[in-house]
Amino acid sequence: MDQWQQGETLDLEITDLSSSGDGIGRWQDRVVFVPDTVPGDLVRARLLQAKPTFGRAKVRQLLTPSPDRIRAACIVADKCGGCQWQSISYPSQLAAKQQQVLDAFTRIGGFEKPNVLPILASDAPLSYRNKATYPLGRSPEGQVKAGYFRQGSHKLVNLNQCPVQDERLNPLLAEVKRDIQERGWSIYSESKHQGRLRHLSLRVGRRTGQMLLTLVSTAPNLKDVELQAQEWRERYPDLVGVCVNLNPDKTNAIFGAETLVIDGVPYIEEIFAGLRFRIHATTFFQVNTEQAEQVLQIILDELQLTGSETIIDAYCGVGTLTLPLAQQAKRVMGLEVQSEAVAQGLTNAGLNGIDNVEFRAGDVGALLVEAAASLSDPLDIVVLDPPRKGCDRFVLDALIELRPPRIVYMSCDPATLARDLKILRDEGGYTLTKAQPADFFPQTPHVECVAFLVA
Repeated sequence: MDQWQQGETLDLEITDLSSSGDGIGRWQDRVVFVPDTVPGDLVRARLLQAKPTFGRAKVRQLLTPSPDRIRAACIVADKCGGCQWQSISYPSQLAAKQQQVLDAFTRIGGFEKPNVLPILASDAPLSYRNKATYPLGRSPEGQVKAGYFRQGSHKLVNLNQCPVQDERLNPLLAEVKRDIQERGWSIYSESKHQGRLRHLSLRVGRRTGQMLLTLVSTAPNLKDVELQAQEWRERYPDLVGVCVNLNPDKTNAIFGAETLVIDGVPYIEEIFAGLRFRIHATTFFQVNTEQAEQVLQIILDELQLTGSETIIDAYCGVGTLTLPLAQQAKRVMGLEVQSEAVAQGLTNAGLNGIDNVEFRAGDVGALLVEAAASLSDPLDIVVLDPPRKGCDRFVLDALIELRPPRIVYMSCDPATLARDLKILRDEGGYTLTKAQPADFFPQTPHVECVAFLVA
């Protein structure tokens, strides 16, 4: 009897990890994806989905644990969708991420023998995140909950601490929930589009210790919120600001367009690469400060800037790469679609007395062509750090047209990185010299990678 049908039970050896984080086993000539497994596990699993070439299954019994299976640091790691790999030893995580990058470059990018360097491990596989944003909910008994959604669901797993966030944020998580409960503030229901509070967002400066607390609400008038903000700032001496971000829309986006300062200031200050940055509640900033600094140093070591270069930093955000590059180059221009980020970039440049930078807001592809045309000196280097979806085709076309001698491409998705590198190679004539993966997100399947190209 063929066991390949939904509901059947299979004994599987887990041999690999997928880019989505699931374990991979094989039944005859079919691939089976099994969440919450470790390479080397022998499991008995129930088929939830049976397609002609692949299936998805759920573990019913762990028959023989892998040597790489470890005890998770979090008591709800098997339920919480925040990080799936806490049961996998850190060396095994690194090996899987290294392979993920290699597979993307060879299968998607078509690079035969890509020069992918050994992955840069994190010195702190736990307690590394400088930011955490938690959806809020209520238990059936009416208690305020904050946590992450169970993987593949909208069921909220309540947390009082999180082992991957900076441990200085843990006291706030449990205590702020209690305060929200006592204030009687309503919690937003996504299905009914009723209630106020949607998310709790926390940020901390790894170097400064400054903290920022932001409530995401559908409306501004939370009763006695000013009084509560003052109490929080008295209780937590490093809490420099309490904000309310307004998001009244039916959307899965976390933040809305407007942020109100309730008490203190609307940002933390952080030291990054020896520079002072102001980081607001909604600002994009790498969640792993130390790893981002190490990758920045790898970029600087590779470029060997002499002070004569003209650089464009596309998708520049608040200047995280722009400003350190400007310290060693002649001129750097940052391009960014979000005008708020550009304004913060200008502020950060002023804070550090850096005057050889320029920031422009708008569509990155259009700005790239305009910016290159406005330069008085030849364009030497373009740095790219796009969102997970990669570069828009118009941006790649602009790069091919401009043909800067060197391109540095930083990405949090090896698949879209490999796709874009293939276009730059095949249509732009660029050569991939090396790629450096880096583990910015321990305990998860996500991996950062920076690639270097020459014309």
